[in-house]
Amino acid sequence: MNFTSIRVITGDVARMVGFYERATGVRASWSTDDFAELRTASATLAVAGVRTVPLFAPGAARPAENHSVIIEFMVDDVDRVHRDLAEVVPDFVQQPTTMPWGNRSLLLRDPDGNLVNFFTPVTPAAIARFAR
Repeated sequence: MNFTSIRVITGDVARMVGFYERATGVRASWSTDDFAELRTASATLAVAGVRTVPLFAPGAARPAENHSVIIEFMVDDVDRVHRDLAEVVPDFVQQPTTMPWGNRSLLLRDPDGNLVNFFTPVTPAAIARFAR
């Protein structure tokens, strides 16, 4: 089995996709006005509008109500990401900080309030965990 994607349901697909394109530098691939994907080498972030929810199960997902999931991106330089996003992120949840497990981490909220973590492995053990 391979984990392939996570899908975020939003009331404003264009705004959310624009944010993630800016934050990641990855261009989205649009299937419809209600569905786009940002594909990376290891996984895909899908962004879908509320009109897609009834295709699965009416009422099963609601935008801007996540309080338990953190979307994470490994980046080459988390401090550069912080500088690049300073003008578009009004309030960072956590400034770049080296965590006890060896990642330098930046925590923020996307336009719907979902937590997003950009991180760079910085200790030898953390770097080894992500070596491919």
